[in-house]
Amino acid sequence: MMTSSGSVLSPVLAEVVRSGFVEGHHRGSLVLLAADGTVELELGDPDAPVFPRSSNKPMQAAAILRAGLDLSGERLALAAASHSGEGFHLDLVRRMLTEHGLTADDLQTPPDLPLDQVEAEAYLAGGGVRERIVMNCSGKHTAMLAVCALNGWPTDTYLDPAHPLQQLIHTVVEEAAGERVTAVGTDGCGAPLMAISLTGLARAFRHFVLAEPGTAERRVADAMRAHPEYVAGTRRSDTWLMRDVPGTLSKMGAEAVQAVALADGRALALKIDDGSFRALGPVLARALDLLGVEAEVLGRIGRAPLLGGAAEVGGVRAAF
Repeated sequence: MMTSSGSVLSPVLAEVVRSGFVEGHHRGSLVLLAADGTVELELGDPDAPVFPRSSNKPMQAAAILRAGLDLSGERLALAAASHSGEGFHLDLVRRMLTEHGLTADDLQTPPDLPLDQVEAEAYLAGGGVRERIVMNCSGKHTAMLAVCALNGWPTDTYLDPAHPLQQLIHTVVEEAAGERVTAVGTDGCGAPLMAISLTGLARAFRHFVLAEPGTAERRVADAMRAHPEYVAGTRRSDTWLMRDVPGTLSKMGAEAVQAVALADGRALALKIDDGSFRALGPVLARALDLLGVEAEVLGRIGRAPLLGGAAEVGGVRAAF
């Protein structure tokens, strides 16, 4: 289908169904890779560049390791996280800052509330205010600052695209994706953001799970999979998927981006064009089903109910 300007509309990936009536649609693009890396399914235009947003975080964390910062376990998982702002997340960020001679004032994240709504409500009820350390990318920024201090790189300009750390991240993204970065923007946290295709993003995640043990990429993948609650939170689909499907690497990004790789190299990446997270779960669950994943957690991830009053009257469902 063409728009009035002559561009091609992305296909419908999800339908919004209320009381049996389809009241809306969510369009987007999707790519599935087989275990050998070949394209198994593509919908829309997965070769067009997108900003992966936080789905780029595993590559950022791998660059931090390559630059010499020795992180592991929960600390490495948190360096690749979009954390929910739960108490255990913030406690570890504070410890990491102290361990590397840093303070919350060194962070250049925007002051924010916890990403998770339940946590945000409790935080506000307890008198909390927007703080830099609470922002969901504070673990990544702490690791970035720590590796800069380790190497004698400037910490006041660590978010400049020309900074040595950001140049290294640029290289790691291109190597993992197997393609050139086509644009550099600014992410919500203020860090440079490298555009690649969804196909490249799926290749990158596949590369991480299949990397040789001990490499930076494999260390990141192993830490994320071993400590998924630090990558996301207790009420988040990335955590559920990595916990319930052994060997799976999963990372969501803002504007409804998602990348997943299974232990054997099967992988996917998708983006909902309008950025709606309510469509992300149903589309992700359907994509995983098409990849051959059989797990009860898909029902949990794919559930996106619509309410009429206090009753459930419909939901968002995959349309492919």
